[in-house]
Amino acid sequence: MRLDRLISLNLVHPIRRVFITNHASAITSLPILMYHSISDDSETERRPYYRVCTSPRRFRDQMQWLKSNGFKGVTLSAGLSWLDSNHAPDSARQVAITFDDGFSDFYTHAFPILRQHGFSATMYLPTAFIGSERRSFKSRECLTWAEVKELHRAGIEFGSHTVHHPELVDLPWPGVRSEIADSKAQIETELGAPVKAFAYPYAFPQTRRDFVEQFKDLLMTTGYETSVTTQIGRHRPDADLMQIKRLPVNSEDDPRLFQAKLDGGYDWLALPQSFSKSVRRCFSSDRHGFQKANGHDK
Repeated sequence: MRLDRLISLNLVHPIRRVFITNHASAITSLPILMYHSISDDSETERRPYYRVCTSPRRFRDQMQWLKSNGFKGVTLSAGLSWLDSNHAPDSARQVAITFDDGFSDFYTHAFPILRQHGFSATMYLPTAFIGSERRSFKSRECLTWAEVKELHRAGIEFGSHTVHHPELVDLPWPGVRSEIADSKAQIETELGAPVKAFAYPYAFPQTRRDFVEQFKDLLMTTGYETSVTTQIGRHRPDADLMQIKRLPVNSEDDPRLFQAKLDGGYDWLALPQSFSKSVRRCFSSDRHGFQKANGHDK
């Protein structure tokens, strides 16, 4: 059994259920689910934690679990508004459902299931891979602009996932600015509606505080109001809207693990996730310094 699952289901989640009531958790946090592809790709080459595919059957089961347990699946903006409002204690608890990368299986598999349950979602588009004709990203077919417009009319919220989905932290600042501004402008032109939501591609570099602060300022001056990341956890009312945490979901999330994530039993993983990034950054910095000192940094 994988370690994150073992700790979540046998230690953290049981302890939380004893000391923290569901009511208290419901009014102080917003679970934001992070999906990518809704497909039957088994991804056997990846370890379970890193898989990004959720089978249509598993996705249907997860949406049915939400519905049966009093949740309402909504867009990110609707979920944030609900969290900040004085909602009735007995109202349906909301969960924001988000998708990265703009894959076409959202249109063919995810959207019909969402609509069946009366749910909505937010989709983040890397605009270089969205066209009038079908394009592909990471060997997967992506949405067309016609499909995006149809989904937009049906209530799906769209945000930017940059133009080319690069490692932003490795780009010069003019390149970063272009990625976040050009993608926003194109989606707004296609949909005739403002785009205020952004999703950071790849792992969010929270240990690079200089980059994070400058990037946050750039997002805000470009007109974004929210930015979701790959940092693990649920969003709380006092948290930074430019570093929103999410809960990764894939086919490995059976009902027990899925519930644990929604209840906060997976939030503990944020600490080792951050620690791991710090270690990798130090190692990378040391290696870069060694290469530079030995004339290899060219």
